[in-house]
Amino acid sequence: MKTEALKKIIKEAVREAIQEELKEVLLEAVKAPKAVVSQPIQESITSTTSPPVTQTPKKSLAEQRKAYMDIIGETGLNMNSSHAQGFGNKPFTPTGNIDTTSPNGALPSGEVNMDQIMGLMTK
Repeated sequence: MKTEALKKIIKEAVREAIQEELKEVLLEAVKAPKAVVSQPIQESITSTTSPPVTQTPKKSLAEQRKAYMDIIGETGLNMNSSHAQGFGNKPFTPTGNIDTTSPNGALPSGEVNMDQIMGLMTK
């Protein structure tokens, strides 16, 4: 017997079985006595009073801006590469424009020794 013919026979048999079962389920649902609801269901909600939320006074836009600028100033708004510290015995030396995004780009030349790696891991 070919597999196509077997598939067709199985599909027909499955359809017949599902149709028979659906008929039985629908007949049971129609014949089943309906539950009579005499009263609508009422939901009782118990509320717990939470402590009042105290709101912090709103700052004006200028005050908020000044607060942010103070925070940024504390973290070094005017920092540049001269503020960076080297690791191990090699100081940090930034390189020029190195193209690492193009297919023919190159990574900066130089070596990374274990002291530099360990310095990164301990900080």
